[in-house]
Amino acid sequence: MPAVSKGDGMRGLAVFISDIRNCKSKEAEIKRINKELANIRSKFKGDKALDGYSKKKYVCKLLFIFLLGHDIDFGHMEAVNLLSSNRYTEKQIGYLFISVLVNSNSELIRLINNAIKNDLASRNPTFMGLALHCIANVGSREMAEAFAGEIPKILVAGDTMDSVKQSAALCLLRLYRTSPDFVPMGDWTSRVVHLLNDQHLGVVTAATSLITTLAQKNPEEFKTSVSLAVSRLSRIVTSASTDLQDYTYYFVPAPWLSVKLLRLLQCYPPPEDAAVRGRLTECLETILNKAQEPPKSKKVQHSNAKNAVLFEAISLIIHHDSEPNLLVRACNQLGQFLQHRETNLRYLALESMCTLASSEFSHEAVKTHIETVINALKTERDVSVRQRAVDLLYAMCDRSNAQQIVAEMLNYLETADYSIREEIVLKVAILAEKYAVDYTWYVDTILNLIRIAGDYVSEEVWYRVIQIVINRDDVQGYAAKTVFEALQAPACHENLVKVGGYILGEFGNLIAGDPRSSPLIQFNLLHSKFHLCSVPTRALLLSTYIKFVNLFPEIKTTIQDVLRSDSQLKNADVELQQRAVEYLRLSTIASTDILATVLEEMPPFPERESSILAKLKKKKGPGTVTDLEEIKKERNSDVNGGTESTPVNASTVSTPSPSADLLGLGAAPLTSSAPPPSTTGSLLVDVFSDSASVVAPLAPGSEDNFARFVCKNNGVLFENQLLQIGLKSEFRQNLGRMFIFYGNKTSTQFLNFTPTLICSDELQSSLNLQTKPVDPTVDGGAQVQQVVNIECISDFMEAPILNIQFRYGGTFQNISVKLPITLNKFFQPTEMASQDFFQRWKQLSNPQQEMQNIFKAKHPMDTEITKAKIIGFGSALLEEVDPNPANFVGAGIIHTKTTQIGCLLRLEPNLQAQMYRLTLRTSKETVSQRLCELLSEQF
Repeated sequence: MPAVSKGDGMRGLAVFISDIRNCKSKEAEIKRINKELANIRSKFKGDKALDGYSKKKYVCKLLFIFLLGHDIDFGHMEAVNLLSSNRYTEKQIGYLFISVLVNSNSELIRLINNAIKNDLASRNPTFMGLALHCIANVGSREMAEAFAGEIPKILVAGDTMDSVKQSAALCLLRLYRTSPDFVPMGDWTSRVVHLLNDQHLGVVTAATSLITTLAQKNPEEFKTSVSLAVSRLSRIVTSASTDLQDYTYYFVPAPWLSVKLLRLLQCYPPPEDAAVRGRLTECLETILNKAQEPPKSKKVQHSNAKNAVLFEAISLIIHHDSEPNLLVRACNQLGQFLQHRETNLRYLALESMCTLASSEFSHEAVKTHIETVINALKTERDVSVRQRAVDLLYAMCDRSNAQQIVAEMLNYLETADYSIREEIVLKVAILAEKYAVDYTWYVDTILNLIRIAGDYVSEEVWYRVIQIVINRDDVQGYAAKTVFEALQAPACHENLVKVGGYILGEFGNLIAGDPRSSPLIQFNLLHSKFHLCSVPTRALLLSTYIKFVNLFPEIKTTIQDVLRSDSQLKNADVELQQRAVEYLRLSTIASTDILATVLEEMPPFPERESSILAKLKKKKGPGTVTDLEEIKKERNSDVNGGTESTPVNASTVSTPSPSADLLGLGAAPLTSSAPPPSTTGSLLVDVFSDSASVVAPLAPGSEDNFARFVCKNNGVLFENQLLQIGLKSEFRQNLGRMFIFYGNKTSTQFLNFTPTLICSDELQSSLNLQTKPVDPTVDGGAQVQQVVNIECISDFMEAPILNIQFRYGGTFQNISVKLPITLNKFFQPTEMASQDFFQRWKQLSNPQQEMQNIFKAKHPMDTEITKAKIIGFGSALLEEVDPNPANFVGAGIIHTKTTQIGCLLRLEPNLQAQMYRLTLRTSKETVSQRLCELLSEQF
């Protein structure tokens, strides 16, 4: 068939591609492309009608030019015309062009939809397949609205070919993920379930993916799928590898279908029908038995497929949590993997066993592997596997092994990776509190924790120690004695000083009878640490001193001398100065009774959830072992000393301020509300300058316009009756160039036209801006251009201010706007596979590296607009990475002159609540904070 071979060859396209590849420079390539574009344009506009082959060839060339990065603004109609061709190759190219170049707002969308409808109605399986692929590739709301009602009919029609059914199922899945509101549930749902019995395993695989997604939101509609899924799974599991030759992968029959069926079953509780339940149990036992059989192949593909089915079966067993025999067998099977040479298997085994530890049936079986897990903690080279080992130790902990596990965690903490130290500290603190039979052990453990990893002991941990000590009379004397001894070390962590100051201020009298810990010795010991501490800790120690005045009147004079010293009364920090003045005055004029009343011992704190547990949940996210632990039926012990309220010292006599709250309660840190220009270093010069005028405050609407430019580079930045400011900018790595266009909208000249870029001192060190002065006279109706060359030295939080001053008709005009040079402009998108993304995500688990914001949607929650904004923000939009298809995941690298900062983002929309949760993880705290601020404003 010569026509077909001619169509397949497209020699003109091959020659054009060859010419492009042979170009020696970018200029030569552009010249060749422009020549070709002119030729194609003339052919399309010519009098002579083009045949299908020529149209296809020229449309292919346009597609290739577009893929090279050039804009294409014609040829769309010719591509649409190709859709009406009866030749497969021509129709294929038409659909390919439309999938890549035509957006959902195009005027041609109606013509395209008509062509797709014709192909869907043609009953030609090849043409129907092309149409379905196009719908899925575009996946817009318009496509969903037009075809979501038609595709289910094709899917369940009796005369539809298997290949078309596969495409229809996956196309419907794509539309449901992007626009679930346009996919109506109806009679077809009961019929699509029966596709699980289809003879063609490809159809079954596609249908299972569709049903699983639909069942997650509409479980009642698809509950009949359970028995069919069990039946199909049973047939696959019991079949020999030769029975399913086309779908056997390295001697494992239909592994991916098996995994999908097992995942579908996890959408539902255990089957109520005894026969179905028994058949499912047999399937799961068979899978566990096959795992014990010797491998049929030494190739890694065989073990991967076999283990994929096994781990999904174990997930289903854990999900049902109703068969003690299966749970114990699963635990034993995972125990064998704990010492496997394959790192990924060890990781998955530890992760699955964390969940098994929460079941009352398998908890004891998990505990038998404690020595293996402890050994993994000590010897494992991969940090992510060590982190899972810590999680498993935490999950298997109970009263019988708490002291052993806490001791091992403390030993590991001394050499642990910095990224997981804070998490280990939180877990040790929770376990020590929860399973403390003897509270002296608890106090010793927490003080040891502060000694080993003081920098990672958050405020919640030492708040909690104080709460428990105050609530339990039997441990107060021991705690006072222990912290007193700990403070005698030459170098103490500041958190230990805080705990010591608080406890001695409350209970120092309990050890004052010992001459080795007399009141004066206690005071001198604390005061020796005073000058080495930060302002909040010094403020707490001053409160301890005034407590000592009440507890130990014999050292009142010594304490008053300290409070009266210039270093306190004239302290540069207003909070310390105020405390010293007030406490000195209180100790001087107040009677003994008043002092005793004002400075009385703290009352017990009310019972609440442990703040440490709350912090760990927040850090690890929902559905982790910290949540699962709460449903352990075996654990019936209460949280010891379960109190939450944060301790407040007697410092309430002081005026509230950001640091008045000794333990960081209540008061939020103050943020400067001054306009950006007030921070600029140039303003001080301006005040004394004869030539420069005072910089105006930001123009109304400047912030809104600034926010709009975060995800785009071109547009109008500012406009009033006199002046229009337009921007066009481009960025690559840490360099950028911005063209600023000043347009005079009047018929009168602007005189002394002076635009000035203003940067704060801090911004000047992070951003290098170079610009040339513009003509001081702008004629009426004219436009002048200013070029700004940008170099990002290091990350920055602020934006430059563009101040424009000129005279119009004798009147002085002074306008200031924020120039949209933001940190995300120096993003370079990075494509990542799912495994690489989540591996990097876990590496960036330090609290300082993560910034999260939950906020109400300000704009309609449109999937396509959201994708466009994330791409416009600068990161790569990673498809099919997040397990939840409704979420958006991105990755990129911020390029600065001094460093490169990897950035990962995750946006989770909640359509019902009309809210978003945005999580940014980068290797630098300030970058996470700034990017989170910028992106949150876009939705």
